[in-house]
Amino acid sequence: MLRNPANRSRAVSLTYDQFRYAFADVVSEEEAKELYETCSVPGSGVPLVRAATANFNPCTEAKVETESPEREPLLIISGENDHTFPWAVANAKVRPRSSRSATGGHSLTIDSGWREVGEKGLEFVKRFV
Repeated sequence: MLRNPANRSRAVSLTYDQFRYAFADVVSEEEAKELYETCSVPGSGVPLVRAATANFNPCTEAKVETESPEREPLLIISGENDHTFPWAVANAKVRPRSSRSATGGHSLTIDSGWREVGEKGLEFVKRFV
């Protein structure tokens, strides 16, 4: 999408190599191919543009208010090896109560390790609901 700004208003598919790098970088080749075939769908370029330009737009929808005492609890689960949303980015502004990352990449909610991620999310919800 970023290579061709005309794709901003189109649904764009990732190639297998792009998907492998961005989402399925820590799973086996076999699992990566299965995830690509079953989970990869064309997506809008709008969120990518918003995320890419967030540092230049003070009114961006991508902004997370981390300092407000009225803000609801926020759960960010990042994979230690995530190329799309690296652990360092996930933890740069948010001061987590627990800095433990899930092992894995960006596909951690859909790959074979999803159950561990689901359990962490459920623990968080039970704590705050």
